[in-house]
Amino acid sequence: MALLFNDFASWKEYCVEHKVPLFQPVLDYEKEQKGRNETDVWSGLQRAYDVMKEAVDTGLSEDMSSRSGMINNGAKKVYQNEKTVLSREFQNLISRALAAKEVNSCMGRIVAAPTAGASGILPGTLYTLQEIHGLEDKKILEGLLIGAGIALIIEQKASLAGAVGGCQAETGSAAAMASGAIVYCLGGDIDQIFNAVAITVQCMLGLVCDPVAGLVEVPCVVRNASAAAIANSSAQIALSNVSAVIPVDECIDAMGEVGQSMENRYKETAMGGLAATKTGQAISKKVLIQDIEILPDENPEE
Repeated sequence: MALLFNDFASWKEYCVEHKVPLFQPVLDYEKEQKGRNETDVWSGLQRAYDVMKEAVDTGLSEDMSSRSGMINNGAKKVYQNEKTVLSREFQNLISRALAAKEVNSCMGRIVAAPTAGASGILPGTLYTLQEIHGLEDKKILEGLLIGAGIALIIEQKASLAGAVGGCQAETGSAAAMASGAIVYCLGGDIDQIFNAVAITVQCMLGLVCDPVAGLVEVPCVVRNASAAAIANSSAQIALSNVSAVIPVDECIDAMGEVGQSMENRYKETAMGGLAATKTGQAISKKVLIQDIEILPDENPEE
């Protein structure tokens, strides 16, 4: 099996025909591609999930101030805020997604899921989902496999890279992975899982990648929190059997088409969007000057 599946329809057809759970062919793919046995794959998934949870805990307990100054312990501020917009669970979700992504921006250890720029979404959603519903780790790991399968298909049909498809390809894909995993973990069937992916992609379609000063900090960190919220709303809608109307494969095709037509200044070049604003340009100049000043002197005087 050189590739997993080219589309979601084939993935569903295989699972229905062979009467296997949705994560099984992804597990088989991992075993074949990496030359690992099943125990090794599960152990690797557990390590990845442990790192995700560790990133959340680190972001909520340690100093998260980036060298640029744009990241300044935002996750802790949200987590500790006594004023709650919806519920404590929602506040936890947002702060945890922020926390894991802030760890990335401050050069800490994270899991790129599917990219470093979107590394707060799966940790924030799955950590909170497990806490609320008392799920065992094994169920979460199965959800991670499903998320991986979703990402593999998106990568083939569209892209996972902001430099290719804009932020829809990074935070959008991560949110789609998370929403599918959430629905699976809560007992949704294949149609509901894929419907959640379709709804999520529809919500994230067209999002540009416009990092201020070329750093994966602003608006990347807050987008992780928003994407985590979208993943949960999409999962709730899908579990309620509300149709996305446009099938998931067509939604991913649309993501690819939008990414291809997006102008280059909106693809991680820091030349458009928020990066091109007056304040964004001022920050860029300041960060660049700081970087130049800390470079070592190549020809120090004797």
